[in-house]
Amino acid sequence: MKKLHSIIGIFLSTAAFSQVIIGNATGTVPAGQKTSVLLEFAAGQNKGIILPYTRSIPAGAGLAEGTFILDTRDATKVKVKYYNGVTGMQSSDGWFDLSNGNTADISATMLLQPTNASVTEDAAAKVIIGAANTSADGVLVLESDSKAMVLPMVNSTDDVIDPAPGMMVYINKEGAKRLAVFNGNAWTFWKAS
Repeated sequence: MKKLHSIIGIFLSTAAFSQVIIGNATGTVPAGQKTSVLLEFAAGQNKGIILPYTRSIPAGAGLAEGTFILDTRDATKVKVKYYNGVTGMQSSDGWFDLSNGNTADISATMLLQPTNASVTEDAAAKVIIGAANTSADGVLVLESDSKAMVLPMVNSTDDVIDPAPGMMVYINKEGAKRLAVFNGNAWTFWKAS
């Protein structure tokens, strides 16, 4: 019986640190490149990943570079942001605006979101992929120094039916490859220069 528990424990431990594909068993990454990916999504879904709606900007020791949020402190001026820890001309607090100055009014959507008064949040609750634990604060934490997440891929943001505020996708179209984020009003596009 102990041997069976040990085998199950090893299997679960190995599975906890392996790659995750959401949507099917294949994903979008070619088979020879799968070892560099922690999280990927099925092809042809025309869907994105939705960022957490935050009513306050995360701060503190657990805040990790590479954190993405939908900043809803003012529901009439919502922006997609990421934390890179660099302060200066573009940011006084290390948060970078991916909405490129564009804002969205998602007041009606925020009425449907729980508030701190209506729900008790367990600050320790999180999903970690790639490690047994993490010091980073977040709902979904990908913990690796050699693997990455591959965003959901679309040919065009026009293919995404009814995008939600805080949605991120990667446009994988020849001549137009770029990151796209939706703040609830408009898509903003980021292309490596």
